[in-house]
Amino acid sequence: MAMDDKIGNKTEEFGGKAKEAVGNATGDENLAQQGRNDQAKASAKDAVNDAKESVKDAMNKVKNALHRD
Repeated sequence: MAMDDKIGNKTEEFGGKAKEAVGNATGDENLAQQGRNDQAKASAKDAVNDAKESVKDAMNKVKNALHRD
């Protein structure tokens, strides 16, 4: 995963936590839910990027194994 993606996802996650905290502190359930949604989105993006990296690594292993023969 590119470093920019990681930073962007962490920023989104942190922003979501802040929204959730402010929403909880002020009793604004809508804002709290938006924060939880932002956090879930950031986690989903991380999972997709991790899966992409795993597939890429597996493809490279296969490619390297084929080139050895």
